[in-house]
Amino acid sequence: MTDQPAPTRPTPDPPELFTWEFATDPYPAYAWLREYAPVHRTKLPSGVEAWLVTRYADAKQALADQRLSKNPAHHAEPAHAKGKTGIPGERKAELMTHLLNIDPPDHTRLRRLVSKAFTPRRVAEFAGRVQELTDQLIDQFAEKGSADLIHEFAFPLPIYAICDLLGVPREDQDDFRDWAGMMIRHGGGPRGGVARSVKKMRGYLLELIHRKREGLPADPVPGEDLISGLIRASDHGEHLTENEAAAMAFILLFAGFETTVNLIGNGTYALLTHPEQRTRLQDSLAAGETDLLETGVEELLRYDGPVELATWRFATRPLTIGGQDIAPGDPVLVVLAAADRDPERFADPDVLDLSRRDNQHLGYGHGIHYCLGAPLARLEGQTALATLLTRMPDLRLEVDSADLRWRGGLIMRGLRTLPVEFTPTSRAR
Repeated sequence: MTDQPAPTRPTPDPPELFTWEFATDPYPAYAWLREYAPVHRTKLPSGVEAWLVTRYADAKQALADQRLSKNPAHHAEPAHAKGKTGIPGERKAELMTHLLNIDPPDHTRLRRLVSKAFTPRRVAEFAGRVQELTDQLIDQFAEKGSADLIHEFAFPLPIYAICDLLGVPREDQDDFRDWAGMMIRHGGGPRGGVARSVKKMRGYLLELIHRKREGLPADPVPGEDLISGLIRASDHGEHLTENEAAAMAFILLFAGFETTVNLIGNGTYALLTHPEQRTRLQDSLAAGETDLLETGVEELLRYDGPVELATWRFATRPLTIGGQDIAPGDPVLVVLAAADRDPERFADPDVLDLSRRDNQHLGYGHGIHYCLGAPLARLEGQTALATLLTRMPDLRLEVDSADLRWRGGLIMRGLRTLPVEFTPTSRAR
């Protein structure tokens, strides 16, 4: 009698990607991909074919692999010229020369220049203004007993914050809010609206940079705004051109505001649907502690972070990721949301644990393209969540979770609306 080989289990049918059902909860599909097709070629809704990288170790390798270029010129197909990759409208608006589209040595030069204007000290000095904006926005709905936390809180907070940091005059900030609102709708507005908003934003930024350059004092002044810092920044005598400064201000706004909208929205939703974790955090805040808030925001970034897929990369020569051969010119998309739930890297990855310590998530990327604005996003996220939970201790969803809708889009993950209710309270002041 001979031993019979154990029967092999049939591979489950692959999940359908990029549907509305997928957008609501992509994590079961990502678990399937990690298990059966960790580097998976698929056709995106735009028609572009790309590789999806879903395991943590492969994702971390890909994010730091210099054979994967950020420059769309390396794409084998002319999809970027048709607006199918990258930020809608950025090519027509001549906003291509920013950190998400370039490689070393240009990336090294521009990042070094921007880093001089976007320092951790500048962000730390901004904490008081972030708290002030947070309280002002909550004041506007505190007495109502209900709110849509996306449109009334999570969206305007980072817009006004980054406008203040950039040095956009207060009287112009509502225009920025309108343009950003069109950009975040991902096709939900009028045809061509995103591209028009990007073009208007570029025109305004160029004019503002020119005005600031003309009136820039010889020496920096305390609290100098970020655009003035970009103009003043130099590297071995080389300054940013006005086009480079405009592209840099644009990407700081674009990359900075939507990630923070989703951090606050996704984070609040996760806390409202995990009452034990939310109570732990509220008790910690009531005791005047900050440790659980800090680890908690990192866990929210890992568990259901604002950036689902890292921005586009293109193979410049043959390479292998996770045993899969990638051809030159192929687009590669690292699925941060899948990598950050990889059981090979995180214990109980589908469990929300605000006190998780071993949490080297990829929510803000890895390598030379690690998010420059991460310290500001963390500051805004911590301030927003702590203030909401403290001022509205009985905050709760106003609708069933099944009635919530997630925005369609390839890179970002965020709710369209987040209706909540609470006991009405008086204004903070």
